[in-house]
Amino acid sequence: MTAPSIPLSLDDPVNAAILAVSEDRLVGFQQDPIGAIAERSGVAPELVLERLRGMLEAGIIRRIRQTLLATNLASGALCAWQVPGDRLQDAFNYLAREDPFSGHVVIRSTDPVTAGSAYRLWTTLKVPQGYALDSYAAWLAGRIGAESWKLMPARVLFALGVGHVRRRGMEPGARAATVGSSVGTELVHLDERQWGVLTALKREFAPAELSRDLWRARAADAGLSRDEFFEVAAGLAGLGVIGRFSTFLEHAKELATGERVTRYNALFHWAVPAGMEIAAGQEVARHHIITHAYWREGGPEFANVNVMAVAHGMEKELVVAHKAAIDGHLREAAIAIHYTNVFWGGLSEIKPSEISPVVFRQWCEANGIDPGSMAMEEGDA
Repeated sequence: MTAPSIPLSLDDPVNAAILAVSEDRLVGFQQDPIGAIAERSGVAPELVLERLRGMLEAGIIRRIRQTLLATNLASGALCAWQVPGDRLQDAFNYLAREDPFSGHVVIRSTDPVTAGSAYRLWTTLKVPQGYALDSYAAWLAGRIGAESWKLMPARVLFALGVGHVRRRGMEPGARAATVGSSVGTELVHLDERQWGVLTALKREFAPAELSRDLWRARAADAGLSRDEFFEVAAGLAGLGVIGRFSTFLEHAKELATGERVTRYNALFHWAVPAGMEIAAGQEVARHHIITHAYWREGGPEFANVNVMAVAHGMEKELVVAHKAAIDGHLREAAIAIHYTNVFWGGLSEIKPSEISPVVFRQWCEANGIDPGSMAMEEGDA
């Protein structure tokens, strides 16, 4: 007798209940993430496991992993690349498929030709502690044929949580009663034992690995008992380097079911008065539609924007309406907007950036790069 198939649709009420929690609601380190999802969703743990395994195997969920606050673990930035049109696709392919230190890789465009429109290729870029981000970016620029590039490190983080399922049907202007939080991006230095646990924590889970006793095998990989592993993980959470336990949907491509999680992703830019960056970022982050929000300095290439945020939606007009609602709220909060723009996402590939110093050295050597040439020098920021 053939076993009944598992419902894979995002509209299935059980799947929707699970994903509304599992995408971005499990903050910090969870000793029993499956139990936490079950408790918050009202779905039995055995059914949570069944659905997560099924959606992961089918590619509905593209990865399940413990995320890190990598802004506190590695030098990183949003990088905009100006690449000749005939090399744009090859550059995208290289950064998406070959470079382990490039994360989100997106080809973007603006509706009118405006400041920064020539920068079509956008990535997140990180290098491990001890290495210089600008040196690596310069090497990458030569490799992909970029004519110019702009590194925009995050100075303050305001919002970080995907949650596409729970954002469906959200009304423009929907926001929290209080302002968003702000988190600094100062680097945290770890010892060898902490790096070992961190490496085991962040690795993606295969369907067969999903169980209630999720961390026992990872503790063994780190050479620790489960209790020792929990102790170190709790310490890492206390240092502010643990993000969320998350299930990431394949939101950039059509799913096996024919559904799409979202159709449009927009990078919003605002230039607000100097000194108002944190206040503006906190007001932007109040809006539930926002998945990421940062204080970044765009410089003259991008009309001196200093607050950036990302939102997703199924209809472009609705995403525009969300942006208009945020603009109106900023003005109501007496925050002037000197300039604003939207960079729309097209072709994209989303993957975590590698932050291991060991992996970076090995990768450099395998690609004919002297790792020492990438090392930070005294006085480097």
